[in-house]
Amino acid sequence: MKIVTVILAGGKSSRMGEDKNLLEVNGEVFLRNIYHVAQQCTEEVYVICPQPKKYISILPFCNFIPESQFFQGPLMAFHEALNYVQSDWVLLLACDLPFLTVIELKYWINFLSNLSENIMAFLPKNEKGWDCLCGFYRPSCRESLQKYLSEGNRSFQQWLNQEKVAEILVNNREILFNCNTPEDYELLKDITKK
Repeated sequence: MKIVTVILAGGKSSRMGEDKNLLEVNGEVFLRNIYHVAQQCTEEVYVICPQPKKYISILPFCNFIPESQFFQGPLMAFHEALNYVQSDWVLLLACDLPFLTVIELKYWINFLSNLSENIMAFLPKNEKGWDCLCGFYRPSCRESLQKYLSEGNRSFQQWLNQEKVAEILVNNREILFNCNTPEDYELLKDITKK
């Protein structure tokens, strides 16, 4: 079973006010941290972003996918990335998951071979719905996604709600901590100091 990772490193980081990819935790920038975690769990890692040159110095051997300036949001970026990957599963990750571990990902991967063919995604859930930027997708979802986007839709949650998705049961919710705001980043720094 071949699994590749796509890391979403686009977006404007408008809530954070600066580029999230380059924020540091324990002396390691977010993007490089999540890249190294993914690299230990999957056969290939791709990073999709609008300006690959910006990150080549921190990830010199990475497979970058240039994200079109016309794309808006993570769903469109994911759709674009699916044009570049060939695998049985795609692990889709946000750049800002500082507590996600190799152990956890490898544990989740063990369940993939047991999922029925009609399951399109394998994702954790949170209080708002599916945790869509930390989980697994079959590349064959591209057809459904193409149709959904062509109708002018952009909501990841709405698309997932009309697909067959299996839930990843997560015991330690901290591993899904997403760093979106300066307050989140301060909290992260406080946690990692302890």
